[in-house]
Amino acid sequence: MEQLKIRALYTLSETIAAELFEGKEYPWEVLPDISAFIIKLGNSLPEDIYEKRGENVWVAKSAKVFPSAYINGPAIIDEEAEVRHCAFIRGNAIVGKGAVVGNSTELKNVVLFNKVQVPHYNYVGDSILGYRAHMGAGSITSNVKSDKTLVEVKAEGGQIATGLKKFGAMLGDEVEIGCNSVLNPGTVIGKKASVYPTSSVRGYVPGGCIYKEKGQIVPRESR
Repeated sequence: MEQLKIRALYTLSETIAAELFEGKEYPWEVLPDISAFIIKLGNSLPEDIYEKRGENVWVAKSAKVFPSAYINGPAIIDEEAEVRHCAFIRGNAIVGKGAVVGNSTELKNVVLFNKVQVPHYNYVGDSILGYRAHMGAGSITSNVKSDKTLVEVKAEGGQIATGLKKFGAMLGDEVEIGCNSVLNPGTVIGKKASVYPTSSVRGYVPGGCIYKEKGQIVPRESR
């Protein structure tokens, strides 16, 4: 299951939350710890770079936050990030350097690495999005199973019990998600993989591959 581990999916130098992942093997193990980590980190951030806006909300002075955006703590909006019109950050969210949270996008219990884009009508909950990951317009993470049972991650070699009722998706660095796709609970997508628009994805998509439809995952052609 090496392909599912933190070191296979993420460049930890590309997030202010690198310490959150220390001592953990799989990325979903950080989900229960995001809230407490934000509060601890936020209280240590330099006041010349970040300002505190309300209870447990820290926003970099270089970030652009539209007046219509709503940010509930705990939350950290890092340098040069952009939180656009009517974005809804429900709490327990880290928005990385240069990341974009777009029109009517909703975040909850997430870590967005640097340069992530969730720019149009996205829902991202209980998920980790790696460096330069991009979700097309209308694509969402579904974070609770319909029968409310605990989420398992399905991959070659078997299933991994997570012990989590809420678990959206783990997107590796530079993943591309096509418009209006649904990433079902427990989805893990490897580095530089792509998902076709309007897909319903479940389980593991290997890095460097293209998910076309269920049962059809092909290697990306080298250029």
